[in-house]
Amino acid sequence: MTAELKSTSEGRTMVLTIANPTQRNALSPEIYAAGIEALNGAESSHEVRSVVIVGQGAWFCAGGSLQRLADNRQRDPSVQAESIEGLHNWIDSIRAFPKPVIAAIEGAAAGAGFSLALACDFVVAARDAIFASSYSNVALSPVGGLSWELGRALPRQLASEWLMGGERITAPRLHAAGLVNELTENGQALAGALALAGRLNAHAPNALASIKELLTESRGATYASQLSQERDHFVRNLHHPNAGIGIAAFLEKKPPQYG
Repeated sequence: MTAELKSTSEGRTMVLTIANPTQRNALSPEIYAAGIEALNGAESSHEVRSVVIVGQGAWFCAGGSLQRLADNRQRDPSVQAESIEGLHNWIDSIRAFPKPVIAAIEGAAAGAGFSLALACDFVVAARDAIFASSYSNVALSPVGGLSWELGRALPRQLASEWLMGGERITAPRLHAAGLVNELTENGQALAGALALAGRLNAHAPNALASIKELLTESRGATYASQLSQERDHFVRNLHHPNAGIGIAAFLEKKPPQYG
């Protein structure tokens, strides 16, 4: 079966399913390109308020195909570099996408699958799900921003343990570290992610887009520049029609219906 990224709709949520079950949903350049294309289309769609990324079957994603990596060792290094750029472009598109992106994790998120999960705004995982850097287990180093994410989210010693050790990390341990938002019963990660998406879909899209952009920019911003950005976003959102809807609904004690 050819690896592919399937796109379906659940209400106002687009569900992207990594479908490569014979290789535990290993990634490929074709999946990277399909992911970017799907997000580009969803960005301009008023019908899509959020995105959920899930793996087909029992696994979320095993990362890159080791067979493909072995084959690329016999080719010019530019071939692998181009493949990694494809992954990084998809990761960048997730981070820049102005709507919430949720990873639904069953089974395991390993290697680039771990990187993909942490690129999302939210992570919902089954209690028995596992995460693993895995790179060091085959004499490789991380890609997909994994060292950046873990290096900022964790103490250096813990990030070193997870990245250098390559051992399996349980979903409850990631939840305790603040890297998983919600734990679900086994087999219920997608349902949990869709429920979270439904709650997010009820919020004003422009406000969520501002919050996501502010959080992303805060990583490299000074305090003064962040305050300026917060001011500008607030003023812009106050004069957006959705602020009128939200304020009026709050005062009237009614649920808002945002455009």
